[in-house]
Amino acid sequence: MYVGESRGSTPPAVTAPAARGPVRGPGRPAAGTAVTGTVFALGAVSLITDISSEMVTAVLPLYLVTGLGLSPLGFGLLDGLYNGFSALVRLVGGHLADRGGRHKAVAAVGYGLSALCKPLLLMAHTLPLIGVVLAADRTGKGLRTAPRDAMISLSAAPEARGRAFGVHRAMDTTGALLGPLAAFLILRQAAEGYDAVFTVSFCVAVLGVVVLLLFVPSRAAEPVPVPVPVPVPVPRPAAPDGPARPTLRAAVGLLGRRELRGLTLCAVALGLATVSDSFVYLMLQRRLGVPDRWFALLPLGTAAAFLLLAVPLGRWADRVGRWRVFVGGHVALLGAYGLLLGQWHSGLLPYAVLALHGSFYAATDGVLMAAAAGSVPAALRSSGLALVQTGQAAARFFCSLAFGAAWTAWGDRSALSGAAVALVLSVAVSLALRPKETTV
Repeated sequence: MYVGESRGSTPPAVTAPAARGPVRGPGRPAAGTAVTGTVFALGAVSLITDISSEMVTAVLPLYLVTGLGLSPLGFGLLDGLYNGFSALVRLVGGHLADRGGRHKAVAAVGYGLSALCKPLLLMAHTLPLIGVVLAADRTGKGLRTAPRDAMISLSAAPEARGRAFGVHRAMDTTGALLGPLAAFLILRQAAEGYDAVFTVSFCVAVLGVVVLLLFVPSRAAEPVPVPVPVPVPVPRPAAPDGPARPTLRAAVGLLGRRELRGLTLCAVALGLATVSDSFVYLMLQRRLGVPDRWFALLPLGTAAAFLLLAVPLGRWADRVGRWRVFVGGHVALLGAYGLLLGQWHSGLLPYAVLALHGSFYAATDGVLMAAAAGSVPAALRSSGLALVQTGQAAARFFCSLAFGAAWTAWGDRSALSGAAVALVLSVAVSLALRPKETTV
């Protein structure tokens, strides 16, 4: 903001720039624009990578249970490993990314490691070997998730973080929609269907790494200083809330923040009652008698609902409160549990279950990260988000183990009934805690 100088008059005193919100830089949107190029570039990387990942995820339950003959308990162990092992390395990935601002470099290592694991599935035919490959793949996911989400939050204005994460998750889910479809087509056309799926998945994953290296900026752009017509003393901005050199001690110390600690505890409580996607699809297949060749299409319903609702729910979360939307998403998941346990046998059942399942992800995945970002200083953004993600991933790991054991011992309906009761209790606890949202 400049102070004008009229012709023929003495220059008036220069006033300091008016405070009208965050200063816009190359990485921030212009007025009226909610999403930056960094978010779109990361969304493209996630879209491509999710095509690769979901090709494998769509056929993996059937491959392990039907092809290799694993019991529900054995599958629960592998599924928990697949979804929970990343919890062991997320803090490491977040810390490495914060040190020196190497968000892109750490994310690239994570994406590359996951890509290398895809062809290894062709050589793994026993439970231990498959477990090692899946653990390595999830190590890659653990390394990349927090740095990626930190880049999204740092490039978006605080008041638009929900929308930015919603756009990213919508692009990510487009890949989740295309991946199962590609797997379905490959299984129908290729003689060695599973081997072909794993091979194509590897090629697509490599493309995602290339897009990341070429199109995602290495560092978050610094704000552009507001120019003034003459040199004047400008008050030095306040020091950022966090250490200049991030340390592991400082990262763990973030749990001393009441807001972040409350978010983490609630995410853990709700994660303990969140049944894995694969179990939901296996139960839906058994309930409806879906043929094996159509199984890979079940995730499409979840992905379609996620894609349609991610941006609207992200914007709504920015307006009414991210925590409300996050808890509401778990209520939608409880509705899906209820339909699977009920006696309704209409042809609309799979559409209703998958729509609720997708609504759950649209209301929770990016919304939780947008809520947590407001409680973490920029210097420790990756580490703070990794704390929340680690707690949630570890909780879901234990949920998969418990659900697989309960299914083996008492059957699928009894196991899901227990999960539904646990989810009701977790929602009640979360509503009682009601973590306060802040903006950093």
